[in-house]
Amino acid sequence: MKVLVAEKIGDSGVELLRRHFEVDEGAEHLEHIEDYDGLIIRSATKVTAEVLAKATNLKAIGRAGVGVDNVDVPEATKRGIVVANAPQSNVVTAAEHTMALLLALARNIPQAHASLTGGKWERSKFSGVELMDKTLGILGFGRIGQLVAHRAQGFGMRVVAYDPFVGADRYRELGVEQAATSDEVYAVADFITVHLPKTPETENWLNADAFAKMKDGVRVLNVARGPLVDDEALQAALDSGKVAGAALDVFRTEPITEHPLFGYPNVIVTPHLGASTAEATDRAGYQAAEQVVAALTGGSVTTAVNVPAVAAEDLEVLGPFLPLCRALGRIAVGLSGGLGGLNIEYLGRVAERDVRPLTVAVLLGALSGHTEDEVNAVNAPAIAAERGIEVVESKRTHARDFADLVRVTVNGTRVAGTLLGRRNRPHLLEAVGQRFNLELQDHLAFFRYIDQPGMIGRVGTCFGEHGVNIVSAAVGLDPETADTKAAVMVVTTDGPVPQEIVDQIAASDGFVSGTAVSL
Repeated sequence: MKVLVAEKIGDSGVELLRRHFEVDEGAEHLEHIEDYDGLIIRSATKVTAEVLAKATNLKAIGRAGVGVDNVDVPEATKRGIVVANAPQSNVVTAAEHTMALLLALARNIPQAHASLTGGKWERSKFSGVELMDKTLGILGFGRIGQLVAHRAQGFGMRVVAYDPFVGADRYRELGVEQAATSDEVYAVADFITVHLPKTPETENWLNADAFAKMKDGVRVLNVARGPLVDDEALQAALDSGKVAGAALDVFRTEPITEHPLFGYPNVIVTPHLGASTAEATDRAGYQAAEQVVAALTGGSVTTAVNVPAVAAEDLEVLGPFLPLCRALGRIAVGLSGGLGGLNIEYLGRVAERDVRPLTVAVLLGALSGHTEDEVNAVNAPAIAAERGIEVVESKRTHARDFADLVRVTVNGTRVAGTLLGRRNRPHLLEAVGQRFNLELQDHLAFFRYIDQPGMIGRVGTCFGEHGVNIVSAAVGLDPETADTKAAVMVVTTDGPVPQEIVDQIAASDGFVSGTAVSL
């Protein structure tokens, strides 16, 4: 077999490949991609549908890095090509860079260096603060956040973290205080570092409201994603003195050489160096090579971002349940607001099968968009385990009222669904303590309210005023609170429901709460 290493990787990765295959190096060989069984790339090589169409012998692609945005993964999957990455290659490097910036921020190291090399001895000007006994607030407590916490504790820091998608046991194991909200972090932290994934929900997470809730003189770090911080709000907080200093490794647009904060004496910046070490580069190449070796020699590809479909013998039964299970995981997390543990019940005929693919689908729905790593069918169980999320699975071959039933419970919030009709359409049967029979759509909104005339009309009117089209709706009394006439309404729409509309309705007279969920 032949493998092409299209971009420079560490020698250890190349040596591993050469022990198994004939290896060529250099992007120029892409012109003859049809000659290769395996391909190793970094970020510069674009593996498009056109490239894959020529790659008639290609069986595996290894990306020496975390993301796979430069690979047409759906097209590779159609052609039976395994695509694997190196998701853990840069976590240590990113955590260490965070600590480097934390120390530099506390002790004004870059500013003092520039002053001294500029011919000035300004010892008193650059007096800093100690890390010992200070509180570090971590927003996003995945792999990198946990490594930062461990290192900060070595400096005698108290660590408080917020991440509703990490189990309470993991916080206890690491000796880190668990914050129920990000506001709790803002109230106590002397330093704040963000390690959140970039999603529409997390964009501008550190905005003017967030800065206003922080302690005076807080110092802020971002070594994760540029859009997590509202630049204008940070600038205003620095100008007012609310924020004493900031350290930024990432920016909204990159590369960038001009920025309003670059001239600030209390702002430290680096050009996205979080993953830039010789060890990380070597580790990424070696891990990508390992995955290609496994794919081409019949081994276990542990970091594949695409996997074969469900086994043929189970496809007829399990296949249609995969979208339902993913939707139930998404809805359960959306309604509960976090993920400390996951209980999945399979009832009826589906319980007679190997339901592990369905459990993975529930995890995909529950975790997607809430972790710094992109979640896929291969890594979802591992990500759940490292976050201390306990997954309990139970099966019973009888289901009352339906041939098959799937129940998902997250933090006490239970949702249930099934498939109905010849086309196996997914239906929501239970949510927010209420039973329904509603065909699932991609966009839903849930409301709890006092049962009285006109409530449905008020929701419809508000949606109409904002151009949101309702597809279907179901309502009913909450059986557990029937004495107070509390009712539940679920509405499906043909487009996303902006959270501000849901909040507006939920805050109006007679409504108790509202939640929007997009699948």
